Amino acid sequence: QVRLVESGGGLVQAAGSLRLSCTASGRTIGNYDLAWFRQAPGKEREFVAYINRLGSISYYADSVKGRFTTSRDNIKNMGYLQMNSLKPEDTATYYCAAKISWGISTGASNYDAWGQGTQVTVSS
Repeated sequence: QVRLVESGGGLVQAAGSLRLSCTASGRTIGNYDLAWFRQAPGKEREFVAYINRLGSISYYADSVKGRFTTSRDNIKNMGYLQMNSLKPEDTATYYCAAKISWGISTGASNYDAWGQGTQVTVSS
């Protein structure tokens, strides 16, 4: 099973940017589709972004489309989430997830491996 560790979270002012990283180990990340989810206090975990294992297809939640970009580097065994024009409502714990199956999926239950999360706080 692949193991995932997120990093890059922190405190940023509204309209600022952050880049989250997802470091994979144990298995080559090239065998997995990746996604980013987030969870704010008192709310359910929600889908943010998806990228297929080839890096050729990405998909975004409407709430982040045009502001966030996901990418990956299979040689480095890394995934990334570039977050621009951040808003206070983006404040949450962000999770990297991986699944062995092919195809776009926004459902958390379809993902096989998860990181521990990294906190992103956007101040107004």
